[in-house]
Amino acid sequence: MSKIFSFVFFGAFLIANAQAADIVMTPTQQQNLGVSVAPVGKNNVFNSRNFPAEITVPVGQERVVSAPQSGLIDQLYIAAGQTVKKGQLIAHLHSPELLGLQRDYLQAQTQHKLAAKSLARDTELLKDGIIPQRRFLETESMHDETSASLAQRKQALHLAGMGDAAINKLRPESGMSAGVSLTAPMDGQVLEQMVTIGQRVDMAMPLYRIAKLNPLWLEIHAPLEGLPFVKPGMLVTVPKLQASGKLISVIRNVNKADQTLHLRAEITKGAEKLSPGQFVEAVISLGGEVQYFSVAKSALSRQGAETFVFVQTKNGFAPIKVKVISEQGDEAVVDASLNGNEKIAVTGISAIKGAWLGLGGE
Repeated sequence: MSKIFSFVFFGAFLIANAQAADIVMTPTQQQNLGVSVAPVGKNNVFNSRNFPAEITVPVGQERVVSAPQSGLIDQLYIAAGQTVKKGQLIAHLHSPELLGLQRDYLQAQTQHKLAAKSLARDTELLKDGIIPQRRFLETESMHDETSASLAQRKQALHLAGMGDAAINKLRPESGMSAGVSLTAPMDGQVLEQMVTIGQRVDMAMPLYRIAKLNPLWLEIHAPLEGLPFVKPGMLVTVPKLQASGKLISVIRNVNKADQTLHLRAEITKGAEKLSPGQFVEAVISLGGEVQYFSVAKSALSRQGAETFVFVQTKNGFAPIKVKVISEQGDEAVVDASLNGNEKIAVTGISAIKGAWLGLGGE
């Protein structure tokens, strides 16, 4: 029992100090034990590679201005490429249908006023006991109906593009307007002008597309095998245009056509150099503290929950702890404190491990 304990303690001591000492092994011993080495391969799934990407406008930063009523566009005040402020006048629409909506609103307003007067009168008559309660309830019901009708007609005018100020000015004696002014719903740039002066439009027909262009999104297509290496927060750059940002989403939906991974980055620096719909080349930085390398799976030596590779030195080998990121076929990708110029043992691992633990090495 004491021997087993001593072995476990000794093994744990060696593992804890694994990277502090070499495993001495001469070339002759390596040959006799069937030990061979191979260079460490740099993992280039993401490092130093450009990936195709498209510039898009983030959700919530784009608005489409549409015609609130059918009619004739008789004025346009802005064009594609111009910058606008929220509330800025952008177009004027002449709509005969608007006259009908205003007429209906004024009629509903008149009926509501009459119903309000009738309700006030019947309230007093009911108090004096002159009329039965049934008549009062009928008058009250009529008042409620006219109130609902007035609210409905007012909402129709809102949908037609009229603001509260214009609606409140409507009077039977002041006349009605057949035109409605359209304003920008947000600050931004006009990306597209879809109509011309003199054009007749239908209700809900799009007139302008306006968007805020900072920040922008970068939709990246990357190799599917890169999934284990990416995570939100990684630096993303567009080198040719000196733009940069961070990865914000790893979308778990593979493109069926080319089996690529869909990544999304938010560009916050240099966004003014990019345009929606533009195709660019993006670079994803894994970070200086992260170094991924490709090694043969046969080079991996597992001791408990930890994994090691044996790096060749002038005296033999040195065990280096690694973190296995992925394994595919005969290769594994690891995160390790290597520089990429080392050679590691790929055969004879058991003999090296035995020497390392003091079980069979000379």
